[in-house]
Amino acid sequence: MDKNKLPAYLSVFIFSFLFWELLVWSVNIREIYLGLFVAAAVSAFATKFLIQSRPFYLYNPVRLFWILIYSVCIFFVEMVKANISMAKIVLSKDMGDTRTGIIRIPGSKKIKSGYGLAMVANSITLTPGTITMDVAEDDKGNNYYYIHWINVETTDRQKAGEIIKGRMEKGIGRIWE
Repeated sequence: MDKNKLPAYLSVFIFSFLFWELLVWSVNIREIYLGLFVAAAVSAFATKFLIQSRPFYLYNPVRLFWILIYSVCIFFVEMVKANISMAKIVLSKDMGDTRTGIIRIPGSKKIKSGYGLAMVANSITLTPGTITMDVAEDDKGNNYYYIHWINVETTDRQKAGEIIKGRMEKGIGRIWE
């Protein structure tokens, strides 16, 4: 293995193994060995796709704290709100009142990292009723998300961005700033 790629490989290996342990929630020696094997395999194949620079960037205690806050307090709440909104649409008697559409909403000027932009886009897609189709940058350096929205509530881009992104973008900004 290339000496320069070792930190990136170790970063993905540690993350993969910790994720494995969260999934199996076991200290059985066989599960640990299997987790080490799976983490090594994932790291061998995925490191070049996952780590472009600064391999241990997220292992900072402050960033880990913000990831936890984002996951539990922000993303979970936005997910519940989106599920309630979708349930109202699905359970309504007249589905004809919904207006689907594609809308371009502005991204935060603070998030410039590809990882941060991808995290916002994936968070939007994971909430029911929205799918991020593209993240694009204009010639002035502003980022925009192209979102398919199942029930377009407004065509004003700023207001739509507030509705769709909620507090997610601000929370993600704290992780990637």
